[in-house]
Amino acid sequence: MNNYKLTIQYDGTNYSGWQIQENAVTVQQKIRDGINLILKEQVNLLGSGRTDTGVHALGQVANFQSEQEIDLYKFIYSLNSILPEDISITNSEKVELDFHSRFSAKTRSYIYLLSHKKSPFYKNYSMEYPELSQQKITVLNNLSKVFIGDNDFTSFSRKNEEIDNKMCNILNIHWRRTGFFTLFYIEADRFLHGMVRTIVGTLLYARKNNFDESYLKEILENKDRESAGQAVLAKGLFLYKVRY
Repeated sequence: MNNYKLTIQYDGTNYSGWQIQENAVTVQQKIRDGINLILKEQVNLLGSGRTDTGVHALGQVANFQSEQEIDLYKFIYSLNSILPEDISITNSEKVELDFHSRFSAKTRSYIYLLSHKKSPFYKNYSMEYPELSQQKITVLNNLSKVFIGDNDFTSFSRKNEEIDNKMCNILNIHWRRTGFFTLFYIEADRFLHGMVRTIVGTLLYARKNNFDESYLKEILENKDRESAGQAVLAKGLFLYKVRY
């Protein structure tokens, strides 16, 4: 048996997220179907994590196992040729059998883009937002420090989140200005559904209303989604990198 790892980029605009689901078009389904067609066998494609409807990826990782010894250069060329233009396999490699794209991951990171200039080329990949001065970005960075470390993020996850353990360890979180954008970056050992977009929305709301760190600490302690701010739009969010 052989285990193959894929690194994937996709524009999530036209998809109902990563994970295969009934009566919906998803990224995982498109790639799995392409692999099945090329290899003429049914594979189980495992992703590093789910991205929601409309969310993009610069570095999604997936793996599958096959009895076949694959020429990866030819395989990726063939797979990319039949995948839609908004999905691309950027790298592939043979890995150890015990590698699992989800459970072997050490950290995952996301970026969120706020655009400060109206442009038809930004509209699918960022949320238009009033320009942020360096002073405002400094305030956002200071507020964001509240989330560093191990915390229960029940207040920042979807109400219907089924998992019991909602502890996440955030290792890095910051904001910075670049060109016509403000970029938000976050890295953690794991994320809950809707967590990143809710954190971004809550931080922007806190800054706009001049709330201090105690406001965010209270939201964490409440463990109630209603106490956090509104989630920002999915189109500005990218799964950036998965580290192993």
